[in-house]
Formats: sequence, C-alpha cells, structure tokens
Amino acid sequence: MTAPPRLAPGDVLRLGLLGISTRKLRAALSALGISIGVATMIVVTGIPASSQAELLDRLTALGTNTLRAEPIAQQDTPVELPKDAVAMAARIGPVTGAAAVANTHAVVRRTDRIDPEDGSGLTVLASGTNLLGEINGTVHSGRFLGASTENFPTTVLGYVAATRLGIDRVVPGRPAPQVYIGDTWFTVIGVLDPLPLAPDIERSVLVGWGAATDRLGFDGRPTVVYVKAREDAIEDVRAVLPATLYPQAAGLVEVSRPSDALAAKRASQATFSALFLGLAGIALLVGGVGVANTMFVSVLERRREIGLRRALGATRGQILIQFLTESVAVAGLGGIAGAAIGVLATLGYVTWERWPPVIAPATVAGGLAGAVLVGTLAGIHPSVRAARLTPTEALATS
Repeated sequence: MTAPPRLAPGDVLRLGLLGISTRKLRAALSALGISIGVATMIVVTGIPASSQAELLDRLTALGTNTLRAEPIAQQDTPVELPKDAVAMAARIGPVTGAAAVANTHAVVRRTDRIDPEDGSGLTVLASGTNLLGEINGTVHSGRFLGASTENFPTTVLGYVAATRLGIDRVVPGRPAPQVYIGDTWFTVIGVLDPLPLAPDIERSVLVGWGAATDRLGFDGRPTVVYVKAREDAIEDVRAVLPATLYPQAAGLVEVSRPSDALAAKRASQATFSALFLGLAGIALLVGGVGVANTMFVSVLERRREIGLRRALGATRGQILIQFLTESVAVAGLGGIAGAAIGVLATLGYVTWERWPPVIAPATVAGGLAGAVLVGTLAGIHPSVRAARLTPTEALATS
C-alpha cells in the first residue's frame, strides 16, 4: 500500500491561503471582526494607561514624595534643630534629597513708608539654594536663589506673597522690584508658581542663607526640613526622621504625613480597566464567531474540492490542516491589521491630548496571540467536519 504524500509546511501554508485568495471579500470581512477586537483591546488599554501616566506625572509634580519636619509648636522650651539637620536627614537610606528653611522673624514691607509692624501676614524665610528641587517647585518668572545671589540682598517671592506685595512677575530687561525686609532693601529676582502641597512657601519671602545671616541676624538653625524620599519607603522615612533630626527628644519633632495626593496616586496605580478589557474580549469573541461562520460556509461551498482532493489521495489529516491553516491565517491577518490600527489610533489620540504614550508590548503580543487562538478554536470544528467527508459524499454534492 502506497503511503500518502507528505505536505511540506510551505505547501500547507499555500493551501491555507488559497481559500483566502479566491474569496478575498469574504476573508476580509471575517478578518475585520478579529481586527476590531484586537484594535479595541490595544486602544482601551493604551489610552487609559497613557491617561494614567499623565495623572501620575502630575501627582508626582505636586511633591507626593516630600515630607516636612519641624519642632512641635507651643512648647515651654522651643526645640532648636541642629545646623547640620539637612546633612543628617540626607544620610537616611531612602532619602533622595533634603533642604531647609528657617524663620528669620523679620518683617517684609512693600516700602519703608509702611508701618513696621505690618508684614501683610507674610513670613521671611532663609532658604537653601536647593529648596525648589526638593519641594518640586517651579519659577513663574525670574530665577531662584543660587550660589551667586544667596549672600546678597536678593529675594524670591512665593505665589501668595507676590500677590500681596503687588509684584506679579519679574520682567527681564526692566528694573527689578524691591521690597523692604527688616531695615534693608532686597531686590526681587523671582516669583514662584503655586505650590499646593507647600502653602507655607507660597506665603513666604525667601532670602539666601548667607544674606539672612549677615543682614537679618539669622543664627543659622533651620526651623523646617523638607525631605524627598522614594515613594515606596516614604512611611519608613517618616518613622525615623524625628529621631534623626533631634535624637535627644524625637517626640518633640513633628513630621507631616504622606500627602493625600500620594494615596490618590497609589489608588490610581492599583486600578485596572477590567471593564475595558472585557469589552475588548467580547469584540474578539464576536470576531471569532465570524471566522467560524465563514469557515462553515467555506466547507459547504468547497465540498467538491474536498472530494476531488480526497480522491487524488489527500488524507483526512491533510484536509483538516488545510482548513485549520486557512482559519488561523484569516484570524492572524485580522490580528496584524487590528494591532496596527490600535497602535496608530492610540498614538494619534494621546498625541492630540499631549499625554505620554504608553502601549505595552505585552498587550500587542497578547492581541496577536488571542487572534491566532480564536482563529484556531473557530476553525477546529469546520476543519474536522471537512476532514470527515468521504470522497464519494463530497463529489456527490451538487
């Protein structure tokens, strides 16, 4: 008995694509359902992920990883933090940066003609030059204190302080405004943007550490220390910070709790778009039903072809592989088209919204794998049905 001819993988693929090439419109409509499902999967995961990334960036910009440490107020004997408090805080492992400010107890006025007791409710703070980076602040106009200005009578105004003093901006090329602090005129070199998580800085007038020492009688001891730490260790840093800054009586140092913005950020990271994924799965399932329907109709229409091939020596296994390959090819082509459409649609939308694009390669790969899986499952029954046809039964079909 002669052994049935063996089909090379290339021959199997050509046979599978034969049905597609001879029925292009039907194959395209079948693949359309798969492509819609894959595109939907990529879009409904990519767009929310990009939106989430934008939200997380904005929350991070607020300073969700910043702690504020200061002595507890209203004590009989006020606690004085050490002059090297910033260096002490920076030695904590998860801490990525530290800065300090100190209340100089000076009064700021718009001019020297105003009542010396009228400070407009503003605080004059001595500030380190690295403060802005540690509280995630930004300059609205002008510039922040630096090495070239911290020892001179220059100042930077918080957003609220600038409004109360009637100085909304610093314009390059024009004479800089001045304010009267203590008994010295200070030149305003910058105005800060709002700091929602640092309202005390918004209501402050910031001067350099050296200028505060030389001109305002500042003793060099910080009153507030700002610490930036890794978000995953923020609670641990908060627990050890008081003892680090004031080991002789840690209970007299108060540390702010992590901001509500951090809690919102973590909640956002934990939220997963299960509903959207469910919709994408339904769309992919509908596409699979379309492929299965197309393959059933293809088997019915091609009975004579099946009978002729069986009569010429094709085995049931070869017939099954032919139709299964066709089903997988239809789904695979639909998956590739859907992946391309989904990626382009997601990139287009997030670019329009000016969000950072986030398209997980695993989602694209999962969509393609899902399309192939759906094509395989959808083609199994029609392929088995085609393989079970005998030559005489198939050729007798009119």
